[in-house]
Amino acid sequence: MKKSYLPFLLIVFLLISCSGSGTGNGSVKESEISVVSPDKDLKFELFTTKDAVNYKVLYKNKEIILKSQLGFQISGKNILTGVKPGEVVKKSVNSLWKPVYGEKKEYPDVFNEVLIEFVSIADGKPVLKLRVRAFDEAVAFRYEFDRSNKTEIEKELTQFTFSEDPNIWVSERAQSEIYQTKISKLKKQKLERPLLARLNDSVFVALGEADLVDFARMKFVKDPGKENTLSASLDGKVVFDKPFKSPWRVIMAGSSSGELLEHNYIYLNLSQPNQIKNTAWIKPGKVIREVTLTTKGGKACVDFAAKHHLQFVEFDAGWYGNEYDKKSDASQVNVDPKRSPGPLDLHGIIDYAAKKGIGIILYVNQNALDTQIDKILPLYKKWGIKGVKYGFVNVGSQKATRWLHNAVKKAAENELMVDIHDEYRPTGFSRTYPNLMTQEGVRGDEESPDNHQVLKTLFTRMLAGAADHTNCYFAERVDKKMGSHVSQMAKAILIYSPWQFVFWYDRPEASPQKKGGAGNSTRVLREIPDLQFYDELPTVWEDTKVLEGEPGNFASIARKNGKNWFVGSLTDKEREVSIKFDFLDENAVYTAIIFQDDPNLKTLTKVSVKKIEVHKDTQLDFKLGNNQGLAIILKRKN
Repeated sequence: MKKSYLPFLLIVFLLISCSGSGTGNGSVKESEISVVSPDKDLKFELFTTKDAVNYKVLYKNKEIILKSQLGFQISGKNILTGVKPGEVVKKSVNSLWKPVYGEKKEYPDVFNEVLIEFVSIADGKPVLKLRVRAFDEAVAFRYEFDRSNKTEIEKELTQFTFSEDPNIWVSERAQSEIYQTKISKLKKQKLERPLLARLNDSVFVALGEADLVDFARMKFVKDPGKENTLSASLDGKVVFDKPFKSPWRVIMAGSSSGELLEHNYIYLNLSQPNQIKNTAWIKPGKVIREVTLTTKGGKACVDFAAKHHLQFVEFDAGWYGNEYDKKSDASQVNVDPKRSPGPLDLHGIIDYAAKKGIGIILYVNQNALDTQIDKILPLYKKWGIKGVKYGFVNVGSQKATRWLHNAVKKAAENELMVDIHDEYRPTGFSRTYPNLMTQEGVRGDEESPDNHQVLKTLFTRMLAGAADHTNCYFAERVDKKMGSHVSQMAKAILIYSPWQFVFWYDRPEASPQKKGGAGNSTRVLREIPDLQFYDELPTVWEDTKVLEGEPGNFASIARKNGKNWFVGSLTDKEREVSIKFDFLDENAVYTAIIFQDDPNLKTLTKVSVKKIEVHKDTQLDFKLGNNQGLAIILKRKN
């Protein structure tokens, strides 16, 4: 990343037309159409013949993506055959932008761009344009159509041919297990994005998709006819009848998986700027899920949230009836008896929560959203609801993609924040509509992942943006399946989410203990010293530094909020962890509150808490056991 930035610079100039493609002061060879990143490390090169348009990508002068095909199949053939480059327009941008919330207080947006028009060799008519941007963090390209007649894209033909058979980390569904394999070992499975590849010890590449708003979702499939090649696979056809742009195809590159993770804002950079003028109502924060669906349980959660510095209480499936029954009315409070006997005075709880500064979030299933969204969103605003969790949403097709993003826009019109659950994965829309606080699309704590799985999630799924990992602390699965209690703390730092669900399966002691439930949970929130960590945990950050990391093995991340820092470290196997605090402010002294797993303790969670003073030159060494974590709060004293 650049250390300093010039004032905003925007240079636009027309280049000469390419070989025989029109007027101009001269000509350029086809292979000379290229764009290079500002730091010169990344380069995109374009090659055109009468039969195909291909590209390749270089990182530090070495090819990482070999010559690969571009294009779409329309009316049975590749639209980029029988074409040649026409007009070429270049520009450079050097700027910063500030998000409503994020992993940093501001993001660099520094790139060189080339916009290439392709015209028919036969008659010189425009066919489409290819826009390519080279950032220091990635190269990205998108297809742009100026057509006003109805056009149907039958298939995307974009390919990604690696320079070798790399190790890749893949998942076949947004919430499925992530596993490591090689392209040569793949069969016919369709792979989620982002997809992480390790070419060698010093080069990591990640393929992804940005600004997916009105298009079919892309996945990756092995090309059976070309070695080391993945092809784009769309989830259905795409139809448009006006000027149209595809999502960006993103190729990140770096010397480590941690470098890629620290640069995950690239998906935001490639999305449209914020469209919400007044964002004062958009509030990040910590959430507790109310699992009993009772008035007593709801008020107990509100009291717990107020005491422990949480911002929201969420009422999940069942508050308006059976979520899978299309007759259930999401405009009425009618508890599903299979989930809870009630009673639930939801409106009384909303008023009770408002007096204590706590917001209420409601879950609504796609079944109700399909038929009631235009009715219930303004109604929820009238009730005083702060946000909606969209559940079991349809994803993949162009129709489903368009509907879902319009549903986020409709929520914004009613000043409602949104959490999208199940198979949806982000592509940067939280920049455009920052009321989209978070989303699932992750193998979270509902699936009881161990640290090995979480550490693969961190360097793959988290490249795309925030993930609602449904963090839990007291639930039985923490001890029996997932690892350790400090691992849960560390995950709340490592896995970024502006809405952080921190007590997903846990209920306060004042809640009914034999009514309702979720995930067969029987654990009760206890008033123990460990809770200090969650009391003080922020959910958004002014700075983020990936200190170390290896997919599936270990990671340490430091994040800053105000004057304080939070450090989370997670490991799969037993290892020594050394934390250097050189990211701290010069001449400042901090109190480090250190949370560690200690199996020898006889306490409920077996967590030790100690305090020491540290500064910029301090280094602390820790020994972590299998599936353990480390969490540190650094509070500045001067």
